[in-house]
Amino acid sequence: MNKDEVIINIEHLSKAFDGKAVLKDISLYIKKGEFVTLLGPSGCGKTTLLRILGGFTVPDAGVVTMEGRDISGVPPYERPLNTVFQRYALFPHLDVYDNIAFGLKLAKVPREEIDARVRKVLKMVSMSDYEDRDVDSLSGGQQQRVAIARALVNQPKVLLLDEPLSALDHKMRLDMQIELKEMHRKLGITFIYVTHDQEEALTLSDTIVVMNEGRIQQIGTPTDIYNEPVNSFVADFIGESNIFNGTMIKDKLVSFMGHEFECVDEGFGTNTPVDVVIRPEDVYIMAQTEGAQFTGKVRTCTFKGVHYEMFVDTDSGYELMIQDYNAFEPGTTVGLLIRPFDIQVMKKERVCNSFEAEVVGEGKVSILGAEFECSVPEGLESGETVTAELPFNAVELLDHPEDGVLTGYVHFILYKGNHYHLTVRTDEGADIYVDTNDIWDKGDLVGINFAPAALKISRRDEN
Repeated sequence: MNKDEVIINIEHLSKAFDGKAVLKDISLYIKKGEFVTLLGPSGCGKTTLLRILGGFTVPDAGVVTMEGRDISGVPPYERPLNTVFQRYALFPHLDVYDNIAFGLKLAKVPREEIDARVRKVLKMVSMSDYEDRDVDSLSGGQQQRVAIARALVNQPKVLLLDEPLSALDHKMRLDMQIELKEMHRKLGITFIYVTHDQEEALTLSDTIVVMNEGRIQQIGTPTDIYNEPVNSFVADFIGESNIFNGTMIKDKLVSFMGHEFECVDEGFGTNTPVDVVIRPEDVYIMAQTEGAQFTGKVRTCTFKGVHYEMFVDTDSGYELMIQDYNAFEPGTTVGLLIRPFDIQVMKKERVCNSFEAEVVGEGKVSILGAEFECSVPEGLESGETVTAELPFNAVELLDHPEDGVLTGYVHFILYKGNHYHLTVRTDEGADIYVDTNDIWDKGDLVGINFAPAALKISRRDEN
């Protein structure tokens, strides 16, 4: 990457609030003229990152440079960028013109230049006939335009936008997406946009930065992020997905849903556990079963305006979401086919739970503050730190937290075609991963038990 193409460079940025890490070693560069979207669920750190760029929040560690200059200690009003907030923060006692001109007047810009710049941005945001209007009389979309105009009139090199469309209704959001895209094209400056709306990110962006739990999960174009997700979180968060446990038998041959499929992926090794993603629109569904790779029975069929969305129970006991222009009635037996280039294979983030544990006696270990009787290899002494591994299906969740050896809450839910893969966060902040057929909701408080016989204890140097 040519250094002259980069306008912002973020290196090893970290931030915590009240001891809780919100950003964890973030590194990212942003090119001049790029429309970059920070995308992720609530609490992932995207707004904190934007506020650090804007100068409203000070990082605990790391460096932010803009055009090669360290701006870490530069106050917001001296940075060559402007921010459009989720709440537009317009001045109710000023009309549209004076709201936009406010910053220029403070900077003592000549009156003729103020007038020329305000009228230019009013035209740019299609508000030329509204300069004398009270801002309280404007619609949400019009107020949003005024907020953007007020930011643009200062001629920033970078425009920061913190979920600026979140207060608008669905149709107005779609209209404003088109306008924002056009503004970016005309201005040619860098836009850094924060949203949790996947469709918005895919529509607007040149580059998407997917974040979760304070870390960057993937950086890429909208096409890359959608078609080539790097892990199950990205695949599940961006659009609709079918996600399955699979085994990479060898290069270009993968097994999942009880069948073997040719694919285009290589380099995973042989007989390697993997995750497999199939987008609903990439499954071919046919009335005949002859020539199909496998079969299924349609359980539901719902019209979604552009396509039909169907849930099909496959011949091997998996549920498959399919989107197709043709409708197949519930109860119909259908043939199914998946092309090699429509199969996305991903490395598994983990194959079992792995904990740091302590031997506390003969045949007994302590994990996350709870003691479990299990098979402890000979030669391991009390007080020795070991690794304890536990299969996902050897964790039991209980409705009543007090009935568990540990307690926590359901933090993340991923459906894998015939079971749920849950992330359960304990009261101590540790994550436990659970495979279950039971239906839980995000945020449910649960008791947690381990199946001690399934615990595998080993010396730490053996892992």
